[in-house]
Amino acid sequence: MKKKLILDPDRFFEPELKTKKIAGTLYESVSDLPIVAPHGHVNPALFADSNGSFGNPAELIVIPDHYLYRMLYSQGISLESLGIGSKAESDPKKIWKIFAENYYLYRGTPTEIWLNYEFSNVFGIKYKLTKETAMEIYDIIDKKLKSPEFSPRKMFDKFNIEVLCTTDEASDTLENHKKIKSSGWKGRILPTFRPDSVVNINTKNWKKNIEKLSAVSGINICDYKTFIEAIRQRRQFFKSMGAVSTDSGVLTPYTGELSKEEANKIFTNALKNKVSNEDAARFTGHLIMEMAGMSIEDGLVMQMHCGCYRNHNQKVYEEFGPDKGCDIPIQIEFTKNLKPLLNKYGNNSKLVLVVFTLDETNYSRELAPLAGHYPAMKLGAPWWFHDSINGMTRYRQSVTETAGLYNTTGFVDDSRSFLSIPARHDLSRRIDANWIAGLVARKIIDMSDALEMIKDTAYGLAKQTYKL
Repeated sequence: MKKKLILDPDRFFEPELKTKKIAGTLYESVSDLPIVAPHGHVNPALFADSNGSFGNPAELIVIPDHYLYRMLYSQGISLESLGIGSKAESDPKKIWKIFAENYYLYRGTPTEIWLNYEFSNVFGIKYKLTKETAMEIYDIIDKKLKSPEFSPRKMFDKFNIEVLCTTDEASDTLENHKKIKSSGWKGRILPTFRPDSVVNINTKNWKKNIEKLSAVSGINICDYKTFIEAIRQRRQFFKSMGAVSTDSGVLTPYTGELSKEEANKIFTNALKNKVSNEDAARFTGHLIMEMAGMSIEDGLVMQMHCGCYRNHNQKVYEEFGPDKGCDIPIQIEFTKNLKPLLNKYGNNSKLVLVVFTLDETNYSRELAPLAGHYPAMKLGAPWWFHDSINGMTRYRQSVTETAGLYNTTGFVDDSRSFLSIPARHDLSRRIDANWIAGLVARKIIDMSDALEMIKDTAYGLAKQTYKL
């Protein structure tokens, strides 16, 4: 028997009547606000062509989303059967069937919350995804994806997205962004400068990445000086294409300044494949310092994403490559690691440093006190594993009393799946409405302040932080 898919209008609010009523009022005041998405990983190629397509349901929903196949892989389902890898299953209906038969695994998770929103609000599906409804739902989605109304550009407008920022390598020519800008379409999609592949010198294929950087910048990179010249040149190019921020993904937030001689020695040794892991870490820590100085000069917001042990499953990494659902949070330290950077640049309000972490035990212990003191530092939104009902609630409870609301960034969805963006923002707005309603119910704030706070969390803080 088919089970109806129903999204309760009061979902995720406290069941206690007074708080629930306040939360509903707050949510309704922001539910129709435009979406500001200042950081994410949606491919700009989707929007480069006015006739662009999302492909079939498996290509859209299953194959690109490591949230989905991470859970399935944990239950012994092969990545190949989900359309991943050189020996991947090529029949999208077979892939979808496996996904649907195991959809129950996502019960109670953010993935189910996002997908149920997409199924109901985007595709108009009335029944839960199960083994019995799998192919019926596949056919509904497939038919709609083939219609002009479901083109990426049309959906961008339908979702009321004010701005969407992508994440792009330092050597990216931004051809897709150029096509978007020259097309006359009004959708605002901006690049973000991500230098990880050339900054982290123990990255696989680092020398090839340096060659790409050299070619695209027109600068012959032969030492540290020319390397920095190329980085500056690319930052300016990204800024000319509308970029408002940079993003650095690092295992730990270690920072420390090297002399020019030390930096050059490590860099030139790396070109000769003669660099230790310790020197690679020191070099990255130094480059983070350099990036902060550059952000003061050119005004680009600086993001740091810390605390993710990438590619923990060596077998999966070797067979399928990165971003396959086997990244794991680690415990990290911020106070000592960030001191060199914050002592040099943290008192300068021209720098906007947004710090994200997967180590949520750090929120109240170190990050909230740091963001609550240094003018340059803002605390990024709950990220990745913590972009959830409980994760967002814990975040607000952990940081607000020390950092306040206005030293945080508002919601940042960090999405790879374009269709999940409105679902994620809706969830965030509901959880913040519920949290703020609790403050009103306990007489910590009044309703006039609450209405301003929910608008800031849903819209204003992201625009302000990222200069959008």
